[in-house]
Amino acid sequence: MPTLQEKLIMTEQTKPALRSYLAAAADFASGQQTPRQFLERSLELLDYWEPQIGAFVTTDVPAARAAAERSTERWRAGKPLSPIDGMPVGIKDIIETVDMPTQMGSPLFAGWRSEKDAASVRALRDAGAIILGKTVTTEFAASEPRGTRNPWHPAHTPGGSSSGSAAAVAAGVVSAALGTQVIGSTVRPASFCGCVGFKPSVNALNREGSHDYQSQSCTGILGAALDDVWQVAHEIVARVGGDAGTPGLQGPDTVPPAQKPRRLAVLETGGWDSASVGAKQQLSECVMRLKSAGIEIHARGNDDKVAALETDLVHAAELSHRCNGWETRWFFRSMRDRDAGSLSRNVMDRMPKYEDMSLAEHRADLTERARVRAVHAALAANCDACITLAAPGGAPEGLASTGNPEFAVPASLLGVPALSLPLLEVGGMPLGLQLIGYFDRDADAFAIASWITSALMPAR
Repeated sequence: MPTLQEKLIMTEQTKPALRSYLAAAADFASGQQTPRQFLERSLELLDYWEPQIGAFVTTDVPAARAAAERSTERWRAGKPLSPIDGMPVGIKDIIETVDMPTQMGSPLFAGWRSEKDAASVRALRDAGAIILGKTVTTEFAASEPRGTRNPWHPAHTPGGSSSGSAAAVAAGVVSAALGTQVIGSTVRPASFCGCVGFKPSVNALNREGSHDYQSQSCTGILGAALDDVWQVAHEIVARVGGDAGTPGLQGPDTVPPAQKPRRLAVLETGGWDSASVGAKQQLSECVMRLKSAGIEIHARGNDDKVAALETDLVHAAELSHRCNGWETRWFFRSMRDRDAGSLSRNVMDRMPKYEDMSLAEHRADLTERARVRAVHAALAANCDACITLAAPGGAPEGLASTGNPEFAVPASLLGVPALSLPLLEVGGMPLGLQLIGYFDRDADAFAIASWITSALMPAR
């Protein structure tokens, strides 16, 4: 009997391949396939890929198999708990799980358990999803990598901070995984690893139990397809809502139908100078194809509102880091007081930058952020959405950095939905086309993203 590696070589499938659970679930009711069979394939891929990429901190295979058996019985009885009943998922190790430690990429939390599920994890379990394991995060979801490698090329970074979630989805081990984003931690790794990445509107998904507290933070979802990603988000919000006191993600029970946009804004953002020639060319070709499809393209040269936004986005990263630095300095002070020797040089170098910030300065930053958000909101009168690159290029070589986040940070600063769509490629590595929507209009962003995906995918 050939091993999985031998099978993969024989079928020339040694490259990463996304596995949509919803596409497979069409056969579950008829019994042509079962959630248990789907999981077993996931476990084969786990055995093959995990030694190469290190996407997981911990897994619980016996519990996953038991959950898959229960899901199989529900599908056979015609009573699945939800469309994602039986879906293998990963949980970023910054988000609490009752049955596995939450170690936050830090030796300070080795083996730490909260003895409860985060709201999003509880919702996924109630929907029948199978929590296969905890995925690697950078230290405290900041910038210190923890060794995960890119499935497309193990010498290259998978991005971060949702490193393991992106790598596990890209390798086909799970169909979706939870991440977080406060700067670029969902959009960037999705781009580098070639999967769909969704950073929702701020407050859209309940963050209780996620140790990522900043005002720009979101629970993100990385997945094999837009359908899978939307369904996971919907099942979470249907059970636990958005952040307390907010309406949460709004939209239909299944992925919104594709909607052709009339006008799109093309943004360069503050990352343009760092983008590779190949990446710029890929974006230009996409824009030309969209124009040919009859979509009106707005840019800084022909739309004053786009130009105004571009001016403000040049400083998006700096402003975001100041806001986040103020909001987390108490935490890092506490960790330093507890054991400075267990903190990375990245964290130790970061702390002095914000030690002397005053409350007045922080309030001024929040006022400026609100002003920039209003500039973006005004663009809705002209354009249905914005598009740009999700990263400056393919994943860079080396594991000491998670890559440049400048293309991902604008949506974080703005607090609006963003999707990285695996439509581009540079130098044999994936590159995401990023779609940026408007606050609380996540469903509209998905509808446009679906149309763009259909329109551009045949060219690959």
